[in-house]
Amino acid sequence: MMRHALLWLALCLIPATAIAQAIQPLPFRDRAEEVRFQRLSAELRCPMCQNETLADSNAPIAHDLRRQVFEMMQAGKSDDEIKAYLVARYSQFVLYQPPVEPSTWLLWFGPAVLLVVGGVVVAVQVRRRARQAPAAPPANDTGDDW
Repeated sequence: MMRHALLWLALCLIPATAIAQAIQPLPFRDRAEEVRFQRLSAELRCPMCQNETLADSNAPIAHDLRRQVFEMMQAGKSDDEIKAYLVARYSQFVLYQPPVEPSTWLLWFGPAVLLVVGGVVVAVQVRRRARQAPAAPPANDTGDDW
């Protein structure tokens, strides 16, 4: 009987844990500040999730970074200052769209270079096989051998 009661209690607490993990609303001064926060958190990457923005991530570090971004906004920091602080702490990886500079060329142009190299390899292989194929198709037998 006691096991059933504990099981029932655990099942009742599951929704409460989901609510506790939900994103806590922040006390914005006005709608413009909220829009600025949403835009900024959409431009920053969660260091833990890697493929999600701070706005989309539910990881604990994303909660902390959203709170930190909010506090820096409240302290009067500009978007560039907030990004510079996070880049100094987490590297350019934290920016969802890092700037184009020599250290990020591979990131920006690497996929295009791989695509071009792949196209060249395919073209070379197709030409090589075309040269190896016989020039004329073999003559068809008339079927007189029967």
